[in-house]
Amino acid sequence: MQRQKGFTLIELVVVIVILGVLAAVALPRFIDATNDAHTAAVKGTGGALAAGVALVRSQWELNRARGVATPQTNVAGFGANNVDVDATSGWPLGINGAFNCLEVWENVMQGSAPRVAIAAATGIDYVATSAGSVCTYTYSLDGRTAGQRSIAYDSSNGVVTTSAN
Repeated sequence: MQRQKGFTLIELVVVIVILGVLAAVALPRFIDATNDAHTAAVKGTGGALAAGVALVRSQWELNRARGVATPQTNVAGFGANNVDVDATSGWPLGINGAFNCLEVWENVMQGSAPRVAIAAATGIDYVATSAGSVCTYTYSLDGRTAGQRSIAYDSSNGVVTTSAN
C-alpha cells in the first residue's frame, strides 16, 4: 500500500479556524492604528510648536543681552528674521507686531510644517482660531466634529497645550 502525502480535510479546517480567530483578534488593533497615527501627528506638531516658541524667546533674550536696539521687532537670528515678539515677555506674536495666529504658525514652525488656514479647506491640516491671547489650531484631517484634537498657544505666557485623545 502506498502512503499518501498531504493534509487531511480536518487539518485544513483547523488551520482556517485558527487563522479566522487570529484575524478577529488582530483586526481591531489594525483599525485603531489610524486613530493612533492622527493622535501622534498632533502630539508631534504640538511639540514642534512648543520648541519653536521657546527658540524664538531664547533668541529674543540673547538679542536683548547683546544690546540690540529693538529686540522685539524682527527677531534677528531666528528663521527669516521676521518674527515679532511681545516687548515685555518675548513670546511670539506674528510678523507685523500685532498678534496673528497664522503668522505665528508659519514663522515659528520651520521646515515642512503642516498647513494651517483660518477656514477648513482641502489640503489644510489645521484650522486656526484666536480668542484673546490664545491661538487654537484644530486638527482637520481626521474628520472629527466632536472631541477634536487641537493645539493651543497662549502668547501671554508661551504655554503650548496639546489635546490629542
